Amino acid sequence: MRKVHNFIRHGILNFIDLFYKPFKKWMPLHTFRYAACGGSNTVFDILLFSFSYNFIFKKHNIDLGFYTLSPHIASQILSFSISFCTGFYLNRYVIFKESGLSKRGQLSRFMMVNAICILLNLMFLKLLVDVMGLYPTPAKIVATVFIVFFSYYSQTHFFFRKKKPALSAEEGR
Repeated sequence: MRKVHNFIRHGILNFIDLFYKPFKKWMPLHTFRYAACGGSNTVFDILLFSFSYNFIFKKHNIDLGFYTLSPHIASQILSFSISFCTGFYLNRYVIFKESGLSKRGQLSRFMMVNAICILLNLMFLKLLVDVMGLYPTPAKIVATVFIVFFSYYSQTHFFFRKKKPALSAEEGR
């Protein structure tokens, strides 16, 4: 399985690196790779959302018996369920491979930030669609813009940051 991960990782990184040269002046390679993977996964999530809303749920409420889900909320749940997995894979095996955290540690941190993101997404969708009357797909895009900044900051500065090596007794003085 490790060979498969390495093959996929190197393929993705080599493809992303083809487009890095024009951005070299403005951002480090790691940040560009994060943005490319995160951006691709975000576009994937929005496409899944739009497809789910228009073709799976067909813009109709989903009656669960005890609760009725609006189609934009059901679409958000479905798209998130899939893009969460692809996002974790990209973060774990492509972008933050050298974070020093265990897979379980990374997954629990990734789940925490994404739990916050899904709640923010649901709140934004409720506000933008149900209160303000925006169409769901543009509302999803607007919500995503705000959530991307939160996600980037939390993942790079908390959830996947590299462990600092422990100081020796002499260095600590």
